[in-house]
Amino acid sequence: MKVISLCAQKGGVGKTTLAGHLAVQAEAAGAGPVALVDTDPQGSLAHWWNAREAELPLFAAVSIEDLPERIATMRKAGVRLVIIDTPPAITESIRAVIQASDLVLIPTRPSPHDLRAVGATVDLVEAAGKPMVFIVNGAAHRARIAGEAAVVLSQHGTVAPVQVHQRTDFAASMIDGRTVQELDAKGASAAEVAALWKYVDTQLRKKGGKP
Repeated sequence: MKVISLCAQKGGVGKTTLAGHLAVQAEAAGAGPVALVDTDPQGSLAHWWNAREAELPLFAAVSIEDLPERIATMRKAGVRLVIIDTPPAITESIRAVIQASDLVLIPTRPSPHDLRAVGATVDLVEAAGKPMVFIVNGAAHRARIAGEAAVVLSQHGTVAPVQVHQRTDFAASMIDGRTVQELDAKGASAAEVAALWKYVDTQLRKKGGKP
């Protein structure tokens, strides 16, 4: 079993949306059973999952204190991939999540303010000795700043070659517990999510076996 966490000090970078979308895509790609964990007190990922009609991915209500034990339980139960959403903060709970992760995904919007905010998260991940991947999320089409953001991030670590662009279907899908893949499987957004999961899956395999 592998554990992925989505961490970023700044809010509004799309952690929850990416967590749900990657989980659904991982299930579709045969990497399941996938279990989602929401450690954000706002509970946005939990609300999204409760609105879903589909039974998968699974959802596990887990407190930070019980995280290592619950991860061990999920492993014994046959869960192959755990994806953890985190609050926009730098706290002891974030450190615990990072410590439990095999791979940390750090989403960021392509703006100077967002890029400046990644430093604290990077410091935590590096202190824990965990691999990380930056994801440029909410990019505008044909905007030069998205490419410039990738160059800046590459100075700190690995940047996913797939950028996720700003589209209304991402927000629309999250309202009723679905994903863009489930709204329009052949759409551009669905293609980006599929490509992003394929890349993340490759990174997980590099870190030691299949998820």
